[in-house]
Amino acid sequence: MTEWKDQTAAAKEWFEALRTRICAAFEAIEREAGSDAAFEYTAWDREEDGNANPGGGVRAVMKGKVFEKVGVNVSTVHGSFAPQFAGTINGASPENPEFTATGISLVAHMANPHVPAVHMNTRFLTTQAAWFGGGADLNPPIPYAEDTDDFHAAFRAACARHNPTYYDRFSKWADEYFFIPHRNVARGVGGIFYDHLECADFAAWERNFAFTRDVGEAFLDVFPRLVRRRMNAGWDAADKQRQLEWRGRYAEFNLVYDRGTLFGLKTGGNIDAILMSLPPEASWS
Repeated sequence: MTEWKDQTAAAKEWFEALRTRICAAFEAIEREAGSDAAFEYTAWDREEDGNANPGGGVRAVMKGKVFEKVGVNVSTVHGSFAPQFAGTINGASPENPEFTATGISLVAHMANPHVPAVHMNTRFLTTQAAWFGGGADLNPPIPYAEDTDDFHAAFRAACARHNPTYYDRFSKWADEYFFIPHRNVARGVGGIFYDHLECADFAAWERNFAFTRDVGEAFLDVFPRLVRRRMNAGWDAADKQRQLEWRGRYAEFNLVYDRGTLFGLKTGGNIDAILMSLPPEASWS
């Protein structure tokens, strides 16, 4: 893994810079709504027995007028997987459990039911292999075709700049991954999801990193536009109840099926950061 040290540092720097820009964009929306809400940043350190440099991260959370609860986490961690978990991770095994991981993870739950919730994350991991993963998906309690089309168009364009097969592959993967089997429903209206974008050499790392940066740029371009489009729409009690019930399904997915939640819990991540994705309120009817 030592040969990827510089690449991990470069990815970490990008994820942190993207976090800063996203938080600034979301705070600007709050200002437009007449709110002085701002992100609160909490640093955390990971602990691992026998590891002098286990890493850590920063949890950023804002609760405002438009963003009822939004979290933007960045972390960079190093260590060894537990033997029973190592065999489930690409390139790791009980005999070779070492890993590094750096990434950004974002979930936004909105006050207005007409504004879609959203999830985005991108990451770079190394074991005996090295790869990028990530994506973004839109989660509207009250879907609008215009919003769905614009969201997908942004990521279709980002994919097209790198590989003509990416969008079809990764949007299908999102539809399959962001699905709640026990309810037989999709979590939202999709987006893109990719994993194990392998870096066989440094040239492949550069290509995959460029794509991952474009995924972040596409998110930063499209989601604030969707928020501004819907944030002043009127809503009633029925709309709010629909949102709360949808949030219950979102919570079910994240606690039962989400890979990121499992990875964080299995690698000694910060519990508050891991569960940042859970909505502030939800309902089960």
